[in-house]
Amino acid sequence: MRGVLTGFGVIAVVIGVGYLIGRRRYLGDNGREVLTKLAFHVATPALLFTTLAQADLSVILSSRLLITALSTAAAAAAFVAVALVRRWDVGTTTIGALCSSYVNAGNLGIPIAVYVLGDASLVAPVLLFQQIVVTPIALTVLDLSGSGEKRPVWQRVTTPLRNPVAAGSLCGVAVAATGVTVPGPVLDPLVLIGNMSVPAVLLAFGISLYGSALPGRGPDRRPVLLSAVLKSVGQPLVAWALGALVFGLRGPALLDVVVTSALPAAQNLYTYASRYRVAERLARESILLSTMLSVPGLVMVAAFLG
Repeated sequence: MRGVLTGFGVIAVVIGVGYLIGRRRYLGDNGREVLTKLAFHVATPALLFTTLAQADLSVILSSRLLITALSTAAAAAAFVAVALVRRWDVGTTTIGALCSSYVNAGNLGIPIAVYVLGDASLVAPVLLFQQIVVTPIALTVLDLSGSGEKRPVWQRVTTPLRNPVAAGSLCGVAVAATGVTVPGPVLDPLVLIGNMSVPAVLLAFGISLYGSALPGRGPDRRPVLLSAVLKSVGQPLVAWALGALVFGLRGPALLDVVVTSALPAAQNLYTYASRYRVAERLARESILLSTMLSVPGLVMVAAFLG
């Protein structure tokens, strides 16, 4: 328990430093964007590759992946059910369902896995599932609904392969599956680069908090609040119920799946909303609100299960 709280404390301090950087404008107007791109395109793929290349695949491809898939489907289905009753449009329904179930495994998930759960590879099943299964389905729905700019089928199908975080994860899994040993001169620089991922992500997140308005006050208040509650409360509860009552998980294994499910909505969902020009306010406010709610939520999960 003390180690879990210490991990959250480390994360909070670095986020606080990022907030001060944003307030003082030490990195200028584009500091957050540069840090985010550094983490997304370079550091995080390197971190996941070096971690997964030496990981035990039996741990990664276990019942945890099934719990993730089921809890994701349950949260998304709950939003879709309400959307059908309320007669929300396809764009709002799709983006809202994503915001209700699609966790921030790449940005906040990596630091929390490293400092709280002690293993960055624990977010890999979630990340791969979201990139390989959830993202193509959601983008196909938006394409077929006529939302935004049409994209060729090959671009939709190869979305995971063109995502550097997912590509790094897949390459790491491939190395682990084949049993190939990566030479030290190749692995060591990647380890060094990967070490930048966690601090870059946390500093960028802290910078983003400065000047952010309170969410849930606009015309999309109802779908925003619904998606944030499902993401912050509903999905972790489903993951706990499945893990504890169905799969019989206990201790660290149960903590892993619940903490992962309690992560806030991923920031790249706003990118999808912007690309298709649908529910942009919903995506932005839901991501911010679920992020705010995730802090006390994750602390409660750690206190209860840690």
